[in-house]
Amino acid sequence: MVKYHARLIWTFVALFTFCSVHGAWAGPPTDQLREGIDRVIKILQDPDLKGDKHVDRRRAAIALAARAIFDFSEMAQRSLARHWERRTPAEQEEFVRIFTALIERTYISRVDQNDVASRMTYRRETIEADHAVVQTTVSLDSGRELALDYRMHSPGDRWRIYDLSIEGSSMVSSYRAQFSRIIRASSYEALVARIKANQAQAEYSAR
Repeated sequence: MVKYHARLIWTFVALFTFCSVHGAWAGPPTDQLREGIDRVIKILQDPDLKGDKHVDRRRAAIALAARAIFDFSEMAQRSLARHWERRTPAEQEEFVRIFTALIERTYISRVDQNDVASRMTYRRETIEADHAVVQTTVSLDSGRELALDYRMHSPGDRWRIYDLSIEGSSMVSSYRAQFSRIIRASSYEALVARIKANQAQAEYSAR
């Protein structure tokens, strides 16, 4: 099974979905990030979507909201790095699909189970052409502040997340290192097989 950066994923999900945002900083990237976070919170607070009876509808709504905020295709390409260009168009399309499923599966299951409450402050927004970094901090229950940076770009008419860093640890870099190790030790096909096996196991466990 592929080893994922569990701490980064868990922390990201907790901070992204259960946070009371404040702070005066505003701009297109920050505003759209805030909008996406608010959309997820509303889904989780919707009384018509609460409970086990509505779990499928709730998770489908969360997945839809996540796709509006994240650029999964860009994340997949950056995570595969130099190995991306060596893939055929069909292989690239397949990898984006299974990578998206990987992130959504981890993201949605954690969002649906998590009850952590944190507080986020938007500290700074920097924009260079069509790329931006929204720097935030989150006050934890221990009183410590955690640095959480969202890296975004604007390939169209919206700013979308293509990476995020917690205390300087990048999600994309973590996946890139893990994927590269598997490909070097075995093959690209072995990486795809492992991700698919992980997905199949998760689907079986959810039955």
